[in-house]
Amino acid sequence: MKFLQFYVLPFLIVILSLIGATLAHPYGDFLHCLSLRISNSSTISKVIYTQNNPSYSSVLNASIQNTRFSTPTTPKPYAIITPRKTSHVQSTIYCSKNHGFQLRIRSGGHDVEGVSYVSQVPFVILDLVNFRAVKVDAKNEVVWVQSGATTGELYYGIASKTQTLGFPAGICHTIGIGGHLSGGGFGILGRKYGLAADHIIDAKLIDAYGGILNRKFMGEDLFWAIRGGGGNTFGVVLAWKIKLVPVPPVVTVFTVNKNLEQNATKIFHRWQYIAHKLPNDLFTAVWIMKVNSSQVGKKTVQAGFRGMFLGGVDELIPLIQQEFPELGLAKENCTQMSWVQSILYFGGLPIQPVEILLNRNALPRSSLKAKTDFVKEPMPETGIEGFMNMFLEEEADFAITMIEAFGGKMDGIQENELPYPHRAGILFESTYIVQWTNEEDAGTYINWIRRLYSYMASYVSKSPREAYHNYKDLDLGTNNVNGYTSYEQASVWGLKYFKNNFKRLVQIKTMIDPMNFFRNEQSVPPLWSP
Repeated sequence: MKFLQFYVLPFLIVILSLIGATLAHPYGDFLHCLSLRISNSSTISKVIYTQNNPSYSSVLNASIQNTRFSTPTTPKPYAIITPRKTSHVQSTIYCSKNHGFQLRIRSGGHDVEGVSYVSQVPFVILDLVNFRAVKVDAKNEVVWVQSGATTGELYYGIASKTQTLGFPAGICHTIGIGGHLSGGGFGILGRKYGLAADHIIDAKLIDAYGGILNRKFMGEDLFWAIRGGGGNTFGVVLAWKIKLVPVPPVVTVFTVNKNLEQNATKIFHRWQYIAHKLPNDLFTAVWIMKVNSSQVGKKTVQAGFRGMFLGGVDELIPLIQQEFPELGLAKENCTQMSWVQSILYFGGLPIQPVEILLNRNALPRSSLKAKTDFVKEPMPETGIEGFMNMFLEEEADFAITMIEAFGGKMDGIQENELPYPHRAGILFESTYIVQWTNEEDAGTYINWIRRLYSYMASYVSKSPREAYHNYKDLDLGTNNVNGYTSYEQASVWGLKYFKNNFKRLVQIKTMIDPMNFFRNEQSVPPLWSP
């Protein structure tokens, strides 16, 4: 019966509708179901966007950050639902489930493989753009933030209340907080305080049956799973209660750029041995990219050494001179600012006015492909040279690798504390990104980043080769989005993201959503077969 309900029946309905059968169109049934449950006609026009709605395209594209998935041939949702109440979310789940549509849940639209707003089977999007409230309680050092808020809106809300509290999440201010928290969330406060998900203390989740669960009612297993086990898997998390962390009124940031002719390779080689051992108050990263050479018409590769120190410049300079003199850090490389301004600095934006954190369209959008690695042993100089040389290739004109030092607090957290397992023993994480402008060239650039990833295989974590779920990579393996996916099949990608935590995630999924209503190409599957 389960097999008939979830696979055969929806398939037959779609086929019959396409050949003009007299049966009701499932899309019409879905809309009728949803309209009846919402009931208020003035509300319906602000919540349901169908393909014949003049605002459909603008609503769809409003938060598609990867333009690789906004082409004319990209599959489009039958409808976009922008709920304004919890009951709208419950109704969308009910009607999607009962009329055979997959539900894709979108917060900020930064899903680099588009799985939060694209599907190869009939689907609708639940867009949480209206669930974006940020309620800061500075006295008790907590915030309730809804999943549709961006990290920038969260940061701005915190900074408007206090200059001595912050939150350890990422530097891209347009990321939806729902997706970011559900995958872990590493940022420039990570060596001091760990992941964003480490600081979640409660949540409000809607399960596959429409039930509203907080931490007490969902239980500690499910609460563990949603803090890093990936979005679109266990339910719709509408809001998160997070604990803030202390930050000084003034922090110091710096950038020192070195190209190949300035011994970038040797300095990076040395950085590998130092960065993870530096005091927890100091975060450093290296950004690798192609730049213009001092020789006209020539290109070179630049390593940008960047850092954020929870303190003043007069304390930072002697620390770096002692621990990492090869960098040659000078006072003119440094700027003192507030913690919230450091987010803008690392995001490549002006640090004033901070209201830019509220602008969801401040960053240019492009087509891109991303991959990640975790490194446990320093790379030899010859390996670094080969890596750098790949950035001199034509396809790397708009490529970047962001290398972020771990250690500090991350070394003190067990890998099973949360689903995110990449903790002790990691020297740094590497995020490779390649971008392009002409879609007809996509294959060329994707092949380049795959070659770069293949080149790095000898120098990164092994058995499994670990990856970060917040930068999904469908090259690692996928589920069957409209059929049964075995544990073995899902383990191909699941062990890379979650290591030994994957088995526990599957067990929790089986308990909370045994029929696998919440699913996508890399969602945790349940342990069952039709």
